[in-house]
Amino acid sequence: MSKSADPVVDEKKLSKKYRTNVVKLIRAWKKGRSDMEIASATGIDMMTLHRIKGDIELAHRRQRLGPKKELTGNYAGNKRHIFLRPLV
Repeated sequence: MSKSADPVVDEKKLSKKYRTNVVKLIRAWKKGRSDMEIASATGIDMMTLHRIKGDIELAHRRQRLGPKKELTGNYAGNKRHIFLRPLV
């Protein structure tokens, strides 16, 4: 697997925020370990582990949707929005 020039997740920032080694957590997830196994092995609370996973998923989603949003612009997003009229 090749490393991209622009990393999606800032591991140092997340490690500092949650006071844990995020790179180690990512490697464990890639190996197929469950959240319960990681929590028991590292001593991290399950809620904190879910927050870290959510931050990582959000960063990946933003990277994936970034070019799509640039191509379509904000106008295309407004066209797909459905306005419901109240019953009169």
